Amino acid sequence: MSPLHSLTIGQGSHHVALVHGFTQTGNSMLPLGSSLEDRFTVHVIDAPNHGESSNVSLDCIAGANALCETVGKAFYVGYSMGARLCLHAALQRPQSVQGLVLISGTAGIDDPSLRKQRQDSDAQLANRIEQIGTEAFVEEWLSRPMFASLTSTHSDILDRNRNLASGLATSLRIAGTGAQEPLWNALSTLSMPVLFLAGENDEAFCAHALRMKQLIGDHATLVVLPDCGHSVHLEKPNESAHIISSWLDQQTNR
Repeated sequence: MSPLHSLTIGQGSHHVALVHGFTQTGNSMLPLGSSLEDRFTVHVIDAPNHGESSNVSLDCIAGANALCETVGKAFYVGYSMGARLCLHAALQRPQSVQGLVLISGTAGIDDPSLRKQRQDSDAQLANRIEQIGTEAFVEEWLSRPMFASLTSTHSDILDRNRNLASGLATSLRIAGTGAQEPLWNALSTLSMPVLFLAGENDEAFCAHALRMKQLIGDHATLVVLPDCGHSVHLEKPNESAHIISSWLDQQTNR
């Protein structure tokens, strides 16, 4: 199994893995990691086909296994694409996942025709990335309505632009939401504590989070942050860090 690139900060007895979203790298999770490093050992991951893991091409299933091999036993925190990877990890390797934090996550598309439509649109998007290159694509990607309330910094744009067009295209083709098998029917098997974060203005992912919470049961918690969209932890970093940190403290102090 190809290991994923990981930066480790902090020296706490409990471990936390942070996994970013599509077009990002682990650097985007460093502010959250910095808020946790005084109490936890934090592993900031570059997901498959991104950042320093751009030469590691894995689908969601293999990517989740690689994630667990890289980090080991920990609390897994993922955003968007990273949330889907962490959810796969929890289902495939529950012995490694002490707890799960899913920021703007989904368990996939369970309608076969809609999933095929998404797979086709992801393939078209992958072709577009290869045609225009990373920089132009990142500009197009961040202009989408789901990121309307996200103010991207110059350093964030530069960091996204480090990704290879070929890596981003491959990520969409083999690990995009269209390529992923839906996980809804397996959610009731999760026994670890789960925290969902969603932005109030991101209606689709609020609905996904609520549905997942209901399927998992009483050991799942949902927090909807007001006045923000898909990139909850980037739009409201202090509030998100406080919620995640407090939840982690509750789990580790039991």
